[in-house]
Amino acid sequence: MRDYVIMTDSASDIVPEILEKWGVPFVSLSYKFDDEAESHLNFERPFSEFYQKIREGGIARTAAVNMSVFRDAFVEQLNKGVDLLYLGFSSGLSTTVHSAEMAAAELREEYPDRKILTVDTLAASAGQGLLVKLTVDRKNAGATIEEAAKFAEDTRLHIDHWFTVDDLKYLKRGGRVSATAAFVGGLLNIKPVLHMDNEGHLINMMKVRGRKASIKAIVDKYEELIIDRKEQVFICQGDCLEDAKYMESMLKERFNVPVQIITEVGAVIGAHTGPGVLALFFVGKER
Repeated sequence: MRDYVIMTDSASDIVPEILEKWGVPFVSLSYKFDDEAESHLNFERPFSEFYQKIREGGIARTAAVNMSVFRDAFVEQLNKGVDLLYLGFSSGLSTTVHSAEMAAAELREEYPDRKILTVDTLAASAGQGLLVKLTVDRKNAGATIEEAAKFAEDTRLHIDHWFTVDDLKYLKRGGRVSATAAFVGGLLNIKPVLHMDNEGHLINMMKVRGRKASIKAIVDKYEELIIDRKEQVFICQGDCLEDAKYMESMLKERFNVPVQIITEVGAVIGAHTGPGVLALFFVGKER
């Protein structure tokens, strides 16, 4: 059986050092501030600098990975003599995975003896990262490339994404809430709790008053939906590490659950959520 590599993209919000440790190459989405001439790759500048610019009123536009970038990245791996499984950013939020599928289709004709598989994770941020890690674990346990791809497809709708944001104006900018809702929410200290649905879209699920109440509501969802408390749990935060640690302590106190990774919401995702986004990811009964 030929060896294979699992690839992903930077929308997983798993830093390159960890992806390298997992043995997972990645391609990067990009963004550009309106007042800048050059685009930046997701991990190119410090996230603290990125979020400070957002707080100062900067508006960042994001861009998917195009087909030619995927082609080059895939060929680099194929030329090493391995097969390829790509786990990509939700098609409900980006065209990235479609570009990957087009590159894969073209390369299957050029490398007819190779297996080049793509999976739309219908996930984002560290939810996508969690699915990648679970699939890597399955590969390391001896799964074939077909078995790993099927595992990812079977598991993706059990990767729970629950998150909140600190300021509704960024969701308003992206069309997720109305201008009126954002204004009233700011006055009343309303914090939305959102999740990712089965089509890979962000859905507003509830509104609570206050930051700590929104964090508790997310942890309550963990209690409601978790299958196995021994399974891995990831937290992702957008320049709000203390809140992430508060969520981690709540999980520990209530359920004695260790959090495997606290990572940062990258620039491409953070451009749409703003600073203060806080998310919890786990394997649940359903999304």
